[in-house]
Amino acid sequence: MARLVIDPVTRIEGHLRVEVQVDGGAVTEAYSSATMWRGIETILRGRDPRDAWLFAQRICGVCTTVHALASVRAVEDAIGATPPLNARLLRDLIAASQFVHDHVVHFYHLQALDWVDPTAAVKANPARTASLAQSISGYPRATAGLFTTVQNRLKAFLAGGNIGPFTNGYWGHPAYRLTPELNLLAFSHYLDALDFQRDYARIHALLGGKNPHPQTYVVGGMASPIDLNSQDAINNNTLQELTQLLRRGLDFVEQVYLPDLYAIGHAYADWTGHGKGLGAYLVFGDYTPSPARKGRPPEGGLFPGGVIRGGGLTVEPFDPARIAESVAHSWLRYDSGDAALPPWKGETTPDYTGPQPPFEQLDVDGKYSWLKAPRYDGIAVEVGPLARMLVGYATDDARIRPLVQGALDRLRVPPAALMSTLGRVVARGLETKLMADYTLELVDRLRANIAGGDLAIADTEKWDPSTWPPGQALGVGFHEAPRGSLSHWVSIDNRRISNYQAVVPTTWNASPRDADGHPGAYEAALVGTPVADPQRPLEILRTLHSFDPCMACAAHLYDADGRDIVQVRVQ
Repeated sequence: MARLVIDPVTRIEGHLRVEVQVDGGAVTEAYSSATMWRGIETILRGRDPRDAWLFAQRICGVCTTVHALASVRAVEDAIGATPPLNARLLRDLIAASQFVHDHVVHFYHLQALDWVDPTAAVKANPARTASLAQSISGYPRATAGLFTTVQNRLKAFLAGGNIGPFTNGYWGHPAYRLTPELNLLAFSHYLDALDFQRDYARIHALLGGKNPHPQTYVVGGMASPIDLNSQDAINNNTLQELTQLLRRGLDFVEQVYLPDLYAIGHAYADWTGHGKGLGAYLVFGDYTPSPARKGRPPEGGLFPGGVIRGGGLTVEPFDPARIAESVAHSWLRYDSGDAALPPWKGETTPDYTGPQPPFEQLDVDGKYSWLKAPRYDGIAVEVGPLARMLVGYATDDARIRPLVQGALDRLRVPPAALMSTLGRVVARGLETKLMADYTLELVDRLRANIAGGDLAIADTEKWDPSTWPPGQALGVGFHEAPRGSLSHWVSIDNRRISNYQAVVPTTWNASPRDADGHPGAYEAALVGTPVADPQRPLEILRTLHSFDPCMACAAHLYDADGRDIVQVRVQ
């Protein structure tokens, strides 16, 4: 039995440390520890609620815009502001395009190297690679000449010795099993995806002024004027350029991302048997032209809301009142003790009681993470693409059900196989296709609404604080972000923020154990993960990356005696 420590494994909100117990070639216990505290919630106390979104969106620069959206929704819920339809459509366009951008980047630039060995691509036959590419897609960049050029670039890059993101990879690991030709194909698309993400990010620049962190949100709507006759506003040229960008995005998803996903998925079909985890899933629901309801997400959206328990496919309604956060194993304290608190009563007070660095192992029987442990009705749940696809499938959603069933048929697996490491990867790809289609629908609806004479972009009736509810006002903003269910909870007293809590997707998934000892989603999913070589734990990274924690920095592993046995570059 060996204790492996992977630290740091960086992600979107800071650094992640994972300690696992390995016995008999598989993980038997896992502990997830966030090793950095930021405290943005405390920064917001005492501020004008109308400014909250500007600060809150800095929680994350990778899944940019999502915290701005959840924040403005929370304040609008508190003060009673209702954004007009144009504003809701623009917000959804920014958010939906973020899904497509984020998921493509994750597949190719954050997780691909868990499945693809670029060093094996130098052995590929470019002509056979072209035949493979043409057999699975109509993507035009699929000629023997192109793959020869890519292969020569790769050979020169590897021969140079300074191989950047490929340094210290586990190349040649026995868990890699793609053919040289499929490795070359995937590497070529890795490069194409760099061009894709640069081009697609222009959508945020057009609608939000810049990327990351769009600047056009405002409580009550958006700050982007609509005037088809003005070059200083959203006009026909803007809508035409948006449509072109979105169509190119859909083409890339259909011709590159999904064919690669299925080709790789077939090669690693056994990974539907690893990484199941909790078997419990949560979705708030989102993306609908209807405004939100007081204290609840809107109904009838692209993503239906619901909760799945016990590894089945029975969906129950989502109830926000059942959310609470525990700090029993967190380096935080509640004045009232360790009992879980609902977000509106939540506290964010740092209280580090862990070992003084440098140290070898955490005291996992005590407090061991800067993250709280969010729970729904007392149970740990997983959020994200897999949760959304499962809830949509189980509720017979008209869009999601056939999309998921088509994937199950192509992979020749039952629905339960989605509850796995590979299932999360597949669900993210399906969701990307769903959102790429939906973005074009949003542009059409925006264009039709403007053509009907509606140019309203903001509700200013509640802008003046004198119009807000007297005394205390409570608000919550729900959003289905790329990595999962996100909520911001605001308490306003005397027109200033008295408390602010953000319950983010990574907190749900990467949480430590709660007061009852129940593990979070990462911790549960890692149990049972095979580890062929403890010095090169590629399989552990596969399961972690399937949640999309955005790992990008160096990690170190230690053996049971605390010796530094290998340095890992997680790309």
